[in-house]
Amino acid sequence: MTLQRKTRRQTRRALTLGALAVSGALALTACGSDATSEGDSTGGTAAAQTGKIDCGDAQGQLLADGSSAQKNAIDAWVKQFTAACQGLQINYKGSGSGAGITAFTQGQVAFAGSDSALKPEEIAESKKICKDGQAIDLPMVGGPIAVSYNLPGVDNLVVDAPTLAKIFDSKITTWDDAAIKKLNPDADLPSTKIQAFHRSDESGTTDNFTKYLIAAAPDDWKYEGGKSWQAKGGQAASGSSGVAQQVKQTEGAIGYMELSYAKDSSTVSIATGASAPVAATVENASNAIADAKIVGTGKDLALELNYGTTADNAYPIVLVTYEIVCDKGNKPETLPATKAFLNYVASEDGQALLADAGYAPIPDEIIGKVRETINGLA
Repeated sequence: MTLQRKTRRQTRRALTLGALAVSGALALTACGSDATSEGDSTGGTAAAQTGKIDCGDAQGQLLADGSSAQKNAIDAWVKQFTAACQGLQINYKGSGSGAGITAFTQGQVAFAGSDSALKPEEIAESKKICKDGQAIDLPMVGGPIAVSYNLPGVDNLVVDAPTLAKIFDSKITTWDDAAIKKLNPDADLPSTKIQAFHRSDESGTTDNFTKYLIAAAPDDWKYEGGKSWQAKGGQAASGSSGVAQQVKQTEGAIGYMELSYAKDSSTVSIATGASAPVAATVENASNAIADAKIVGTGKDLALELNYGTTADNAYPIVLVTYEIVCDKGNKPETLPATKAFLNYVASEDGQALLADAGYAPIPDEIIGKVRETINGLA
């Protein structure tokens, strides 16, 4: 690969200073940083990964903010990037999609992460920052929104969209409700009160979770959706990590979160009309994302997901996290680092790290268009 020849000298230096680079990467990871690399191997040790990173002219400090859903993915990427590109420091706050887009449109960060595509008014606002251009959506991280529950003695719980909608709208209040029993005839369901947890902050995770309920259970979910939780009742917690913690420590609890936050918890399978209920796995999420359509115009690559899929092994509650950048008018002092980071994230190496972190790689046809768009950023 030509990039290998171009960066061989940088790579040797990075590997010689391996211990220092790794410690720096871990420090940045604790702050919620980001990273950059390019290549075409499918994984392996840090040394193997850094061998294909192209740092380009990236240097200085790159500030970013946004989606907390992708933070665990960024933590994995930053270790690889900072091990090779020691002249650049990247700080990704992960304050949430709403905060990230606000920071971007106010010119405070080089790029933002969002679990929802930009709204028309946000694109209009971005034109003040993107000189002669506008903000665009680049789909970079996929994955299932897992529905985690805490019900000792009950494994392999199955729900469908109408039942899930009624649970989170406080219409089903105990675990031995007839609707849940019908879907789980062999389970010993207790009369424990259901404690449904939702996000207290504006969240793309909430937006995508409720989009699923709107599409798959329109008769039972009458809210318009969005990043803010609208249903009455239930309990709130901040961030995916906060919801995950509350579910884990509260018997009878249920909550929605990215799969990477539910690794040590029980998660429901969804009865979609497929031949069997579908579990929340990376592979099953990828199957659903592959059915997405690009609906953005120009260089914008916003996707329309099929939340009502009934295909076998397609988990319907998915989200895609976008990196938000200017198509034109990016700040000259941060553009090289931004492109280097995005090139790594979109590369085969970067995407290959996602599954181990609980995320789904973006399908080849879509990520190929992302790579082309990154190369044209100005």
